[in-house]
Amino acid sequence: MSKTLLSPIISGTMNWGVWDKNLTNKEMESTIQLCVENKITTFDHADIYGSYTTEADFGKAFKASKISREKVQLITKCGIQMIAENRKNKIKHYDYSKEYIIWSVEESLKKLKTDYVDVFLLHRPSPLMQADEIAEAVEKLKSEGKIIDFGLSNFTSSQTELIRQKTEVSFNQVQFSATHFEAMTDGSFDYMQMHKIRPLSWNPLGTVFREDTKKTRRLKKLLSTLVEKYHLGSDTLLLAWILKHPAGVIPIAGTVNVARIQSLIKAVELDLDKEDWFAIWTESMGNDVP
Repeated sequence: MSKTLLSPIISGTMNWGVWDKNLTNKEMESTIQLCVENKITTFDHADIYGSYTTEADFGKAFKASKISREKVQLITKCGIQMIAENRKNKIKHYDYSKEYIIWSVEESLKKLKTDYVDVFLLHRPSPLMQADEIAEAVEKLKSEGKIIDFGLSNFTSSQTELIRQKTEVSFNQVQFSATHFEAMTDGSFDYMQMHKIRPLSWNPLGTVFREDTKKTRRLKKLLSTLVEKYHLGSDTLLLAWILKHPAGVIPIAGTVNVARIQSLIKAVELDLDKEDWFAIWTESMGNDVP
């Protein structure tokens, strides 16, 4: 069971920096303040974002915001070794040695300008990961107060069980949306509920607004009628669809658009009608439920 209470919608920072939006320090500070003002107090990071630069940019902006550290929750991840100017890697790979995990967390703390992260995740599973070594690193970091809760990202149920046998796992960040719903049908969410592991959902809007396919056209047609019924945007309705699942999934929204940030919390307040929930799933599948 996690010790950390996250906000019902999480702000994802992956695209805040040089990978996409390239926000200035002032813009990043304003976005942090806007999120907090709209009850989005949890921020999702990874060491690799912005080719290992976004954490530091966020840390500067957060310090400038003067927001109390106790009012926000910070998530970060490690494990992916990318080819980047500030790394000597020759090939993209994963590293979950005890030394690397501890070093990476301490680097993230420096960049984020904080003494601790609320949630620390392993970014992707590695065939070479050793559960005992991971557990030793996690327990050391917890005992030193550098991380509060530990979890995983993109791990299957069996991979999660391997780690959970050695140290407590409180979160698993997975892909989940109306267009990518496998986590609720392949046993992943069942397993998480059994073991009190909270799912976090990356890319919660799926491909609805990114691709023009038969699936997305069906969903857009349905959503246009639901928008009229609920008087809310399609993106808000798609988040409400995720939030209705009993596993207690927390969506990670990557938007920096002011109006969208202001409307995100409306998804939490909406209890989507059961038949509308099934209608969204049905249109995604392209057939009725069995």
